Amino acid sequence: MKYYLIVGEASGDLHASRLMASLKKIDSEADFRFLGGDLMSTVGGTRVRHYKELAYMGFVPVLLHLRTIFRNMAMCKKDIVAWNPDVVILVDYPGFNLKIAKFLRRKTRIPVYYYISPKIWAWKEWRIKSIKRDVDEMFSILPFEVPFYEGKHHYKIHYVGNPTVEEVRGFLDGYHESREEFCRRHHLDASKPIIALLAGSRKQEVKDNLPAMTFAAGAFPDYQQVLACAPSVDDEFYDRFLANASRCCDLVLPRVKNETYALLRHATAALVTSGTATLETALFGVPQVVCYETPVPKLIRFAFNHIIQCRYISLVNLIADREIVPELMADRFSVDNIRTELGKLLPGSTAREEMLKAYGEVRGRLGDTVAPDNAARIMVGLLRKDSRQSPC
Repeated sequence: MKYYLIVGEASGDLHASRLMASLKKIDSEADFRFLGGDLMSTVGGTRVRHYKELAYMGFVPVLLHLRTIFRNMAMCKKDIVAWNPDVVILVDYPGFNLKIAKFLRRKTRIPVYYYISPKIWAWKEWRIKSIKRDVDEMFSILPFEVPFYEGKHHYKIHYVGNPTVEEVRGFLDGYHESREEFCRRHHLDASKPIIALLAGSRKQEVKDNLPAMTFAAGAFPDYQQVLACAPSVDDEFYDRFLANASRCCDLVLPRVKNETYALLRHATAALVTSGTATLETALFGVPQVVCYETPVPKLIRFAFNHIIQCRYISLVNLIADREIVPELMADRFSVDNIRTELGKLLPGSTAREEMLKAYGEVRGRLGDTVAPDNAARIMVGLLRKDSRQSPC
């Protein structure tokens, strides 16, 4: 069968590539065409556009690149119709993907599957109307989305397990480098425990969060802070950013690129910008403080308390449905608060042990199902069933 996939960022590239590999195991004739990234290209098929040509986040960047966005969307619609796949699989990235889904529903008979639901439970809940209208099947990777979609909105979905569970487990099964070897390879001080800094996957997140993270972690001289560089942020940006920071505060910040999992494996604690990284950090058993600076913090806090539909910003707390990890966002985001919360999580503290124990609860709620394998099995089953029922 022919599968057309659309992703808009690095995490989508990872999840889509693993889904593609799972589809190939079930459908030996699987043919892929996609808007995606390097990981998807490694699996095989034809890449039409790299996701970096699509990924504009925030009001101003989107406004500045409207012509490019519209051009890419028009190209994508035309390309899908010309290739006429058996299914279009959308991966997160709702601003672009839901418009594609609407077009396909109105203009074609191509089924639309959504893998990794848009986070409409947090904001823009009104999008449920277009999802129910335009998306044939929804494949969720977060257990709390089942009662949201099925209980609140009467829209049946498939919870397939969480891919991050298998990704972390697979990494740990195959990774045998000692802490000393890791430190030697990255020119780190093996005598000092590591505080990992995961400052986000976008340039704006790095710019907003990394300075406060480094100042806070710098208050613990017996530890070394190490930055996990995101694959979607180029080396030149980090070079420029860290050069400016070092002139201000004599900062020398070691970096590791494309080895976040290895860094977490050897970290004692972490400062993490909200996102999938918070869940990854929990699955590695690393105590963390979630840090997320926002503009107009008091207004954001008001919106979070009175408008936004969820109580937490980190996946760890959302899955547990209670505060396991401290969330320092909006008016709670400050160097002093980050330093205080980080100090509570260093070895020997009660808070550290309580957090590590609570991580077990999160693992239990996610389950052990291999998400891409489960999703691929359901997808292929549905497509084959539909093909048998279609009139000749």
